Formats: sequence, C-alpha cells, structure tokens
Amino acid sequence: MDFESEEIRITKAVQRGESGLYLGPTKNGESRTIKADEKTMSFFEQWKSEQAEIYKEKGFKSNAKRQLVFSNEHNVLQDPNKTVQWLASFLQKYDLDYITAHGLRHTHCSLLFEAGATIKEVQYRLGHRDVKTTLDVYAHVTKKVIAETIDKFTNFLHEPDGD
Repeated sequence: MDFESEEIRITKAVQRGESGLYLGPTKNGESRTIKADEKTMSFFEQWKSEQAEIYKEKGFKSNAKRQLVFSNEHNVLQDPNKTVQWLASFLQKYDLDYITAHGLRHTHCSLLFEAGATIKEVQYRLGHRDVKTTLDVYAHVTKKVIAETIDKFTNFLHEPDGD
C-alpha cells in the first residue's frame, strides 16, 4: 500500500495446496495497482498501527515491507474461510442482510457502473484479463442507471449544437 498516492498494489492471491496455504499469482497472472479514496486509506493506516501493536504484544514483527494486510493470529496467511465467518458475524451483529465477500465485490462493481465508470476502468479494477468477463459477469444495469438513460438522451437532444 502506498498511503501517499492512495494506491493499493495487488500482486498475489492466497492459494490452497496440498501443503496448506501459500501466495500464488493473481487469478489472471497479472499485478495491478488500484486507487482508493482518502477515507479508505486512513482506515488502512489505522489498521496498520493497530496490527503493529497487536503483533508487538505477541512478539511478532509487522513492519516488514511485505507485511500482510490481513494475517492470522500468528502473522501468516489467513485462511479465506475465516473471512466468511467474520462477515457473517458482522452482518448478524448489525442486523444486516446476508451477503458474501464475493457479493461485496459484485456490489462494488455495480456501483462503479452506476457512478459512471467505463467498462475498461471496471475491468482493470477487478483484474479481469478479458473485458468479456466483466461484461458477462458484472455489467447488469441497475434500476437507477436504467432510469437515467432517458435523461441522458433527452439532455443530449436539448444541448445547444454550438451554432
């Protein structure tokens, strides 16, 4: 993470093999850097400080350049199934509708489209090698976007033509 430029670099993915968890290549084999907003980065910065204190008390060093953002209690790879448990607990605690971690990714994507992001921008952010994957899996149109389509058309028709 680069807190100054508000960027997150995604270079590896947690994989499960015969001997347990390991870091392997991303799904498409390519690294990517995505921008994050200031508030999100401040949450990550706060978490990094809290994480350092937690691990210091346990005798682990967490100031390495490649420190995992979300590691387990031994400061090693976190089992992805743990995320499912955390999310379910959070949703139950705050009486929220059930959603999976992948569902959060899907929602993020949908909201990006609703906010006006292009298909190529969303493709890169999600790490899809082929834009067809993004279109096939994520490009369902939200009700808000459907409703705004006629407004875009009407505004276009009524724009001065520059004469």
